[in-house]
Amino acid sequence: MQGMKLGSDMIQVHDLHRHFGGFRAVDGASLTIETGSITGLIGPNGAGKSTLFNVIAGVLKPTAGRVTMAGEDITGLPPHELFHKGLLRTFQLAHEFSSMTVRENLMMVPGGQCGETLLNTWLRRGRIREEERALRRKADEVLEFLTISHVADEKAGNLSGGQKKLLELGRTMMVDAKVVFLDEVGAGVNRTLLGTIGDAIVRLNKERGYTFCVIEHDMDFIGRLCDPVIVMAAGKVLAEGSADSIMKNEAVIEAYLGTGLKNKVAAELAEESAFGESHGAQPGLGAEAGQGGDGKPAGDL
Repeated sequence: MQGMKLGSDMIQVHDLHRHFGGFRAVDGASLTIETGSITGLIGPNGAGKSTLFNVIAGVLKPTAGRVTMAGEDITGLPPHELFHKGLLRTFQLAHEFSSMTVRENLMMVPGGQCGETLLNTWLRRGRIREEERALRRKADEVLEFLTISHVADEKAGNLSGGQKKLLELGRTMMVDAKVVFLDEVGAGVNRTLLGTIGDAIVRLNKERGYTFCVIEHDMDFIGRLCDPVIVMAAGKVLAEGSADSIMKNEAVIEAYLGTGLKNKVAAELAEESAFGESHGAQPGLGAEAGQGGDGKPAGDL
């Protein structure tokens, strides 16, 4: 990526707060997203992850704190200004124009198109046609890259959940984004398409220099793509490291499972380990490890 060095700071968040009345959704979070990284952001429901994304992307104003992009203060800038700086954010639910084709959804992304003004539609028709041909070529290249060229003429509202997430990635490619915030990219997506989305993210990162920050509950997906992984809990940054180190972090385990269940699992592991030593068996997690305090499945991290 021109003008940006790998390993430099793309995004820095300094002591960020976002309060809703007395509720502190983001409560003094500080973190760094390095240029050229695929950074994972995980945490229990209600940890403040999506609110943090919304503040960084200008959807919400911060109560306090500061956000910088490549050293420039972007705190509180509206989404359209951040869009032109190359910062884009996707949402848990795709926001496609359902009555338009997939190709048309992509072609309308770049701003400042000649045909957007009424006068130009009368006086500069040749220029408009030329611009539309160029946009169509770029949209078709994006669809080919994402392996969804077969749905180019399909109404976007008819796509599956995974195809809609690929379309959102395609939108970022139409404007050559610098940093993309992906919110629960795996929500409502089957495993095959989730693999395709992961492949596209890695290729955009490796081949085009995109920086990503990904919220996702699927730890297999996070482990495959992301380094580092940042954990939030109660509006704060709890831990940061590789996916493997995060999975073994005591504070992270407690944040997800709660102290009572964490101690129960630890006691069970110790008991199984002692049993294994005397019988030559391998210790492992018991059935309780995948359950919440009420005996129900706790879900993914």
